[in-house]
Amino acid sequence: MFWAKIRLFWQRWWVPIVIVIGLTVSVVIPIWYMSGMEESVRRYIVGINVAQLPWGILQTLVFVSFLYLLQYGGGFAAFKKSKIDMAMVQVRFSDVVGNEEAKREAWEVVQLLKDRAMLKRVGGKILHGLLMVGPPGCGKTMLAKAIATEAGVPFLSTSGSEFVEIFVGVGAARVRKLFRQARQYAKAYGACIIFIDEIEVLGRTRVVYDAFGGGQEGNSTLNQLLVEMDGVTDTDAQVVVIGAMNMAEQVLDPALTRPGRFDRKIRISLPNLQERRQIFEYYAQKMKVDPAVDMARLARKAIMKSPAQIENILKESALIAARDRREVVTFKDLSAAIERIELGVAHRLSMTAKERQMTAYHEAGHLIVTYLCHPLHDVFKASIIERGDVLGVVHYTPREEIHSYDVDSIFASIKSALGGYAAERLKFKTSTQGVSSDFSAAMTQAHEMVWRLGMGESGLVGDFTKIPQHQLSEDLKKKLNEETQKLLLRAIQEVSQLLKTEEIILDRFAAELLKREELDYDEIEAIFAEYGRPARSLATGPLADSLTSPDPLPIPANPSSARLPPLS
Repeated sequence: MFWAKIRLFWQRWWVPIVIVIGLTVSVVIPIWYMSGMEESVRRYIVGINVAQLPWGILQTLVFVSFLYLLQYGGGFAAFKKSKIDMAMVQVRFSDVVGNEEAKREAWEVVQLLKDRAMLKRVGGKILHGLLMVGPPGCGKTMLAKAIATEAGVPFLSTSGSEFVEIFVGVGAARVRKLFRQARQYAKAYGACIIFIDEIEVLGRTRVVYDAFGGGQEGNSTLNQLLVEMDGVTDTDAQVVVIGAMNMAEQVLDPALTRPGRFDRKIRISLPNLQERRQIFEYYAQKMKVDPAVDMARLARKAIMKSPAQIENILKESALIAARDRREVVTFKDLSAAIERIELGVAHRLSMTAKERQMTAYHEAGHLIVTYLCHPLHDVFKASIIERGDVLGVVHYTPREEIHSYDVDSIFASIKSALGGYAAERLKFKTSTQGVSSDFSAAMTQAHEMVWRLGMGESGLVGDFTKIPQHQLSEDLKKKLNEETQKLLLRAIQEVSQLLKTEEIILDRFAAELLKREELDYDEIEAIFAEYGRPARSLATGPLADSLTSPDPLPIPANPSSARLPPLS
């Protein structure tokens, strides 16, 4: 391994070494030779050389610039891949917050890389490939860096789009160059990791060539990747390929996902309630955040948010605090950051008194129906300030991580969407254009219940959207549409009855919105409490415990890792 490192050092630095030696010889020999000359001759030679020096420098710069542009700017085989050094990365498993199951799978890969000698003695081989699949911003790249850091192996990073070119053969050449360099590092340090982000660009299912040769370049690039991952070129080099993608793995070529290439797949999911709380606390440590901030409440408010989105919330809250000339980020700043990102920037429009009043009752209707009827949603804010293309908004989030909704929950969402329409009809005997988006949401869910989920009252069961419309009888389509309309009318009837019963609370919320323009969670809870409505506590205690991983990830406190030279 020592001589492998020497060869690697020479392959990477032979050009500077040759230049230094050449310059040294070019300076020392002339000085030694001129020391024996007469003074007049020596002055003449020095004068001539000094006069020609600018022209020589100009020629050299032109020649070097031409070579640089050929290699890095316009050359067909130019490959601008990023090469990340362990000393530059320094990402530990402790820095990857959340995704305990994915970290447990990744830690097994680390152990295989660190114990490769033992694995080799028993006749085994390390993984050839590891595929990470998950939504954007969930930490796939960070987890790959943590694997390389903890295992103490070099880390080469690139993206799938780096291999796509118009010229046939360029992509395959780049794949060969990348793996050739990875094998050199693997021989010097025992193993090497290649990380390919957005691998679906490179690994899509191969296509048949069309009349103009389309698909030939992509196919040849993928074929070269398949050959390299098989280890046909050098079976002794321990090169692990980690691919990351946001799309479903079905888009990848089956030859790429078979065992022997991508041996293991890790699914990176959105963080649950407890993990979101840990992520908030992790990023809050790097900022000046008020110690009184309830991180559990923030985690509840940021449901279905990725770690990248949570980090962006913290950054946005810091900007809000700095804009207000405050040095500490408060809960109000964090809430404002979430609302700014989700709802958009608030703009106060010039509206007539009647418009403001109808908007206030519209949002109050949404608020009351959601609060009293929906079993899964918490109302965090109500506002009659224009955001985006809406005059007002009621901001709510699910109380729990629900991945499959039952008929009661879906019907409650329909009633919540129709609350604004029912409130307008109750108070003004008419409605406004603001109900269009509400109708769209309600009709979509009612259509889904009847046409796809078999939740209608007629007893029809099946997913009728899978059948072409021309194959369905007119009577059946009429019956399904009537059933959809019946659900909507039933929801409007129940919502109207509820708002008529709670008209005093409706008037109170409308008046408060006209007065304050915005109501937060605590203010909403206080008003309901005045009228004897029980407070709906946020699910931050027992629920968080139930979401905890039963088997904590065993990560050493200070794992050893070798320091590598910069991979320039």
